[in-house]
Amino acid sequence: MKRRGHRPSLGTAARPRFWGRHAVTAALANPNRSVLKLWGTREALGPLDLPSTLPVTFAEVTDLGRLVPGDAPHQGLVAEVEPLDDIWLGDLLLEGRDDRRPLVILDQVTDPHNVGAILRSAAAFDALGIVTQDRHSPPESGTVARSASGALETVPWVRVVNLARALEEIAEAGFWRIGLTGAAPQTLAQVMGNQRIAIVLGAEGEGMRQNTAAHCDELAKLPISGKVESLNVSNAAAIALYAVAARG
Repeated sequence: MKRRGHRPSLGTAARPRFWGRHAVTAALANPNRSVLKLWGTREALGPLDLPSTLPVTFAEVTDLGRLVPGDAPHQGLVAEVEPLDDIWLGDLLLEGRDDRRPLVILDQVTDPHNVGAILRSAAAFDALGIVTQDRHSPPESGTVARSASGALETVPWVRVVNLARALEEIAEAGFWRIGLTGAAPQTLAQVMGNQRIAIVLGAEGEGMRQNTAAHCDELAKLPISGKVESLNVSNAAAIALYAVAARG
């Protein structure tokens, strides 16, 4: 790889760069993902079965470090990709009409680490997908992909313009919308029942907006002790998804 006197571009929202073995190999394995370029060490690239049409550059570890932010753990692999095509909420709801997989709705959760971790939990507990606002959620990025550990390629991610309208559509599809908030009088286990569940989580620090809470069928809390005020939103999502999966 040729060295330059300035730091190379780290990718853009239009063409993000992914790094790390799980994120890159999952992108390569996804038939719906266009991988445009691949950089890697000989050791990391050696085991991969790569298409002959993919531009591949062998690189040293230090050179790869210049393609990613700060001390990002690239594990010898960096890829430039096209973002996935948009998914329509109606199509996702139609796909899941005959099963009980839960949905996860995020109200202005903007931290890419949290969104990536929630995607990973959604994959672990076989969620139907996640729904976010288009303008108040992070774009696809190396940070999201790394935190998702491959789940960005397998969990449908729907972006909507109006979250309240989306929640109405989700209710019409037969989901019981439960918003998580520490101020709720009942726990998640007490309000779930046997319905199809849509878990609604609010932004880091601020929680759900009032209008979002008003479009939930129930508000519920997780039974955490008084030793902490609240949980990180990605931790709360993981616990809620486990609770839905573990119900009788």
